[in-house]
Amino acid sequence: MGSSGDVNWKLADHPKLPKGKTIGLIVLDGWGESDPDQYNCIHKAPTPAMDSLKNGRPDTWRLIKAHGTAVGLPSEDDMGNSEVGHNALGAGRIYAQGAKLVDLALASGKIYEDEGFKYISQSFEKGTVHLIGLLSDGGVHSRLDQVQLLLKGFAERGAKRIRVHILTDGRDVLDGSSVGFVETLEADLAALRSKGVDAQVASGGGRMYVTMDRYENDWSVVKRGWDAQVLGEAPHKFKSALEAVKTLRAEPGANDQYLPPFVIVDDSGKAVGPIVDGDAVVTFNFRADRMVMHAKALEYEDFDKFDRVRVPKIRYAGMLQYDGELKLPSRYLVSPPLIDRTSGEYLAHNGVRTFACSETVKFGHVTFFWNGNRSGYFNEKLEEYVEIPSDSGISFNVQPKMKALEIAEKARDAILSGKFDQVRVNLPNGDMVGHTGDIEATVVACEAADRAVRTILDAIEQVGGIYVVTADHGNAEDMVKRDKSGKPALDKEGNLQILTSHTLKPVPIAIGGPGLSAGVRFRQDIETPGLANVAATVMNLHGFVAPDDYETSLIEVVDK
Repeated sequence: MGSSGDVNWKLADHPKLPKGKTIGLIVLDGWGESDPDQYNCIHKAPTPAMDSLKNGRPDTWRLIKAHGTAVGLPSEDDMGNSEVGHNALGAGRIYAQGAKLVDLALASGKIYEDEGFKYISQSFEKGTVHLIGLLSDGGVHSRLDQVQLLLKGFAERGAKRIRVHILTDGRDVLDGSSVGFVETLEADLAALRSKGVDAQVASGGGRMYVTMDRYENDWSVVKRGWDAQVLGEAPHKFKSALEAVKTLRAEPGANDQYLPPFVIVDDSGKAVGPIVDGDAVVTFNFRADRMVMHAKALEYEDFDKFDRVRVPKIRYAGMLQYDGELKLPSRYLVSPPLIDRTSGEYLAHNGVRTFACSETVKFGHVTFFWNGNRSGYFNEKLEEYVEIPSDSGISFNVQPKMKALEIAEKARDAILSGKFDQVRVNLPNGDMVGHTGDIEATVVACEAADRAVRTILDAIEQVGGIYVVTADHGNAEDMVKRDKSGKPALDKEGNLQILTSHTLKPVPIAIGGPGLSAGVRFRQDIETPGLANVAATVMNLHGFVAPDDYETSLIEVVDK
């Protein structure tokens, strides 16, 4: 695996920093910096390792941006996420990402000129076009306004029959917001019907229970979606999506993330929109990780993860290509950013031996996303990637320590082995447990992550190495929705509104260790430092000058 073309891979030696120091590179997932209060789980948790970094030398700890334009997203209101965060960390440059890519394609009309649209539009005359994805304005996996534009664009370009298969959110947005999103969508579909387009919602379910599994953790989630969307079969049947969501949410313990699958039926009880031969299917999520498994079910002829029962001959395209190495899906509406010459590829060409490790839920982030949306090794003689299986079949707040200890032990062993120059890990706890909205469990999760950091720092100390500790975006540092004054927000019943999404907060970065050369400190002249500045920083610490077009290194060396 690697970039093509005539690239000069040789990195110049850094004039002041030596080679040969082992670097421990730690990414704390969902670990932002916010004011200390009872809803800041990082503050509430005992975190002596991270506290020691923050309270150490002031010129070796600082905050950097991990959202909005710093990671290629359209605006400063766009939360960062693990995918764009790790892209920026590994690429060293800022690429138009996800929502921004789609926004550009929709605004220019290019989305309707490319091969993906031309392919699916062949079904407009005689078939149905199905749109499947997360109905949300969270901007992490999808955005409602983009779906609205697609519906309008498809209808204007000849789509006669449209069916939408919705997945309710409650994770990147407030629980209960699904009702408003469905009302908005239903109004748009009614407007299309008034213009002669047969358009309606066909099925739905909650994102964590229907369709949107990832990393092959639980194929039954994908199967529930398949049964509703393709077979028109689900345990719950309703006449409208609004009735479905309101009724299912009224059940004890119900929430948007885990709504059971439902189908919409006509007066005779027949499903209004199963996917059949000759139809077109578009998955409108722009984020990749929770669409890959569904894309495999839709596209692969040779498929054995569950019994699909019936496999319709369809024209399928993703909003984006979700896996560049697997070329999945083979058709897509918007071309992905071409992320070439990542830091990992440069370092492999310059003989740097790398070990990367996480558990299943974030393994792809320290490998695939870090390496520019590419699977596999750049040089398998120099690299080793280790995946620790995540707990399956339970919510992450049940076992909030997750596999932090195991990840730390693998990293420690890799550091002490002397076989690697860079040992890179992702500790998922703050993000995965934070998403459950369970504050007490998230406190435990943060403590576990901190203990893992200490284990890795101790190993770096033993080998005379250097540590770089940072994060990919915020989450655990603020677990409550806030009003305009910054105070915790309450719902109509006076209950606290728990925040399960990422945040817009900056994230820390700390450097140190016995191998850090005297005089190395963070620069103060970078206007808006962000995640993309980390790659050049790490290259410097390996003893190399970063490529000229990389975002500026965060460090400088002052003669002492």
